[in-house]
Amino acid sequence: MARLHDPFEESADRSRRISHITRRDLFDYLRTAGVPWWGRLSEIAFLARLYDLKALPSTDARYTTAERDIVQHRENNYDWEDDWIFTDSRFDLASGPDEILLGFLAQVVHPLVQPDTDRAAEIVTDLNGLLAPDGWMLKAQSAISGRPVYAPARVGSGGGLGVAFAHEVAARLDAEYISQQVTRMEGAVDTDPDLAIGTAKEFVESICKTILEERNEQYSKNDKLTALVRKTTQVLQLTPSDIAATASGAETIKRMLMNLASLVQGTAELRNAHGSGHGKSVSQARYRLTARHARLAVGSATTLGTFLYETHEDRP
Repeated sequence: MARLHDPFEESADRSRRISHITRRDLFDYLRTAGVPWWGRLSEIAFLARLYDLKALPSTDARYTTAERDIVQHRENNYDWEDDWIFTDSRFDLASGPDEILLGFLAQVVHPLVQPDTDRAAEIVTDLNGLLAPDGWMLKAQSAISGRPVYAPARVGSGGGLGVAFAHEVAARLDAEYISQQVTRMEGAVDTDPDLAIGTAKEFVESICKTILEERNEQYSKNDKLTALVRKTTQVLQLTPSDIAATASGAETIKRMLMNLASLVQGTAELRNAHGSGHGKSVSQARYRLTARHARLAVGSATTLGTFLYETHEDRP
């Protein structure tokens, strides 16, 4: 007899450290919290902050997209329960990577979703009590109009101060995919150094592409990491050639900028030699990078990415 799929089934994926028990507890709490998980938004508006609803498939033969499913079953017929999202495998909350679930929880208490600051803080306290045994928490990382914006953080994080600043940048960008990259890096530093190093490279790439797009600058989809950083620093006038030799401390500034470029290059080389996304020979696999290497890569990437984006914000 065929075995039914359990959406809470445990996975060997190291990106999943939040257990199926904790996930069930979280969903039970959200069912009884007294406020809908979508808050003041519509369900489609809420989920669109996290997923491409037009790209996700339909489970109803009459339609082609998840967005159309939701309209039909939650707005027209209203024949799905309010908690349908927790067991819908398309959205990966029950059995997907930690960063997807944590991103969802962070949106539940986002000021745009939950405008009552005190109520949001109460929900965060309750959620953190459930997340703590698995080493995660939601932490205020920035603010919108004086209201805290929460982001996932490791309890006793090995990611360091750079990760905290990177969370703040992701919150200001309001880009969930960058927030997920930061969360993935933070969670993988100690448990999966290869994944942390690979994601560190992706984080810097995402920051550079975001800056270039916001400044209407062209780049190629085939650009390597160092090429993206070079274009970004040129656009932001951060390259040594942009600094007058007579400027106060010019040589020091040049060295600092060259060191930043070296940090990015080092991250890329670590990624190519040992990071996730590349097959290894048996001899290469014997020399696995450790958490200290991952902290170096993640610290470098988050420091550089934060510096670039804050410079972008500071310069018209």
